[in-house]
Amino acid sequence: MSESTTAALQPPPSGGTAAVPRANPLGKFLGGSVGRSIGLVVALALLFIVGAVTSGERFLNLDNMLTILRYASIVGVISIGATFVITAGGIDLSVGSVMGLSTVLASLTAVQLAATNSSWLLMVVVALAVAVGAGLINGMIIAYGNVVAFIATLAMLVGARGVAELISGRSTQIVTNRDFLSVMRSNFLGVPLLIWIFLLVAAAGWFLLNRTTFGRRTVAIGGNLEAARLAGIKVKRHIVWLYVLSGVTAGIAGIMMMGRTTAGTSTHGLLYELDVIAAVVVGGTLLIGGRGTIVGTVLGVLLFSTLTNVFTQNNLDTSVQAVARGAIIVVAVLLQQRFAVRGTGRRKGAL
Repeated sequence: MSESTTAALQPPPSGGTAAVPRANPLGKFLGGSVGRSIGLVVALALLFIVGAVTSGERFLNLDNMLTILRYASIVGVISIGATFVITAGGIDLSVGSVMGLSTVLASLTAVQLAATNSSWLLMVVVALAVAVGAGLINGMIIAYGNVVAFIATLAMLVGARGVAELISGRSTQIVTNRDFLSVMRSNFLGVPLLIWIFLLVAAAGWFLLNRTTFGRRTVAIGGNLEAARLAGIKVKRHIVWLYVLSGVTAGIAGIMMMGRTTAGTSTHGLLYELDVIAAVVVGGTLLIGGRGTIVGTVLGVLLFSTLTNVFTQNNLDTSVQAVARGAIIVVAVLLQQRFAVRGTGRRKGAL
């Protein structure tokens, strides 16, 4: 055996440390939260290509792009709140019903009359108060009543929808307050206010999840609830705040829905909880908790919105739409996992 080979096989001198290669920056990037979203970006780009090829200028014009964003805005706002709940290992099935209930109460004749005599902001306050109250009830039952989140929010889903039907008499209530409609249908820099609200809520959600103690505690609770409790986090109180936050976003979405449809009805938000959960999970937030991404959620919402728009532009049958929707969801998730595994593998190889 040569001297060079022998030297290579000998352990490092006592007290010394072996040289450790630096982690591959690309591997670190792919393994991070942004890297996990590349699959969604690829899927979204493919959808845009399909839309451009099949519909041409009708799809690519600015008005249609704004339509896609406007369609995504309401579900997107609810999805931001749901991201926090799911990151903590919870679930909220009641968001659609809570949104519907908030529109019904905020559009009552008495409320609109009071808003006309005072300020249109009264309708906003009523919608938010109703949604926050529902979120608070959910949180208290789950955290202090020790009821499984699935059951508690399922009960709220049914109950809130029933209350909305009783109050409205299963009829649509027209929003007649001109000041409210004028504001909610306004544009800023050529972009509808609904889209700005979505962007602001998403930005606030990103900051709250990634740059605050509240966000770190949310991730910790989702990763290991008992460990979080032993670390000094007041888990029960935090869980209550998470469902209140989910209620806030449902209330904001209700306000946006009234502005877009000029109506309050118990059917608003019907089955939205499925779209919200799908967007959040496809976006990269773990359904079992412990990892959440606002950027991924926004991309997931945009993916579904663009998909619906492409179907509409091409007049596809709803059955075909359902099949294609499911297939693209699976492809997006597989792409996500593939990039994430590559990133993790490269990081391990660098250690």
